[in-house]
Amino acid sequence: MNAVFPGSFDPITSGHMDVLTRASRIFEQVTVTVMHNARKQGRHLFDLDERLDILRGATAHLGNVSVDSFGGLLVDYMAQQQKGIIIRGLRAVSDYEYELQIAHLNRQIGEVETVFIMAATRWSFVSSSMVREIASYGGDVSEMVPRASAEALRRKFDVAYAERAAGQLERR
Repeated sequence: MNAVFPGSFDPITSGHMDVLTRASRIFEQVTVTVMHNARKQGRHLFDLDERLDILRGATAHLGNVSVDSFGGLLVDYMAQQQKGIIIRGLRAVSDYEYELQIAHLNRQIGEVETVFIMAATRWSFVSSSMVREIASYGGDVSEMVPRASAEALRRKFDVAYAERAAGQLERR
């Protein structure tokens, strides 16, 4: 059976990778799909091509994982790709309440099932938005994201990283 792991992945985190790696052991094929959200247009740190490149780098070691993108309803993508299972990662109960509503809606309008995979406890506090915030100040996020994300964040915020490193040298 094939599954889709949708999200904005701006950038992909270690929590996402934990869920994705575990899903890749359950399903024959998993497609990580960057969904375009018109309401978030212009609010992403990384553009679509950058996010796809980061995802390809982060998932290269997973032989049954592919990367794609789609704009529109997820259920339309699922029908187009002939996939029937949506993978969603959960960090906390608050995630579950929101994701449950969406799962019910997707089942109602698209007859697709959602499988929830709990992120490992060590990643339950990590979110893409928090990672972006820390990285924007030159903070070390290398434990919270795969190497491809860490390198992309460093390139995006190279001035902040340089300033932080210079400040640390001055204090010594």
